[in-house]
Amino acid sequence: MYRERLWAPWTLYLATALVIPASLLVFLPINVTVGVIVAIGMYAAAVALLIVLAPVVEVTDTEFRAGRARLPRSAVGDVTGFVGAAATTQRGPALDARAWILFRGYVRDVVRVQVADAADPTPYWLVSVRHPEKVVEALSA
Repeated sequence: MYRERLWAPWTLYLATALVIPASLLVFLPINVTVGVIVAIGMYAAAVALLIVLAPVVEVTDTEFRAGRARLPRSAVGDVTGFVGAAATTQRGPALDARAWILFRGYVRDVVRVQVADAADPTPYWLVSVRHPEKVVEALSA
């Protein structure tokens, strides 16, 4: 139906390279070889974390999944996508403190999925997505 992984932008991978000079500053005075190995290892670890921790947003026939959270399709109510300034408002002033959220600062748009389960205290999920119209379409089908 729909699947998207919220990868970090390439600039964030580039920014993590700042661990290299920081590691070198700390470890080079002790030992050059150790400094280089630690710098490479820390950069590799930072990149690996960015890759492993990138959440998946997925719509299947049975559920809506955002990261590790799952919402059965039977509990999905109204679905609305927001882009630009409207998305910013949803993430800020219009946000209900009881809402379940999955935000990524580098993903501008969001989708709001109402929770139709009366026993659930969460009124809605607000999830960062790159293509809110596709998520709305997939959940409305």
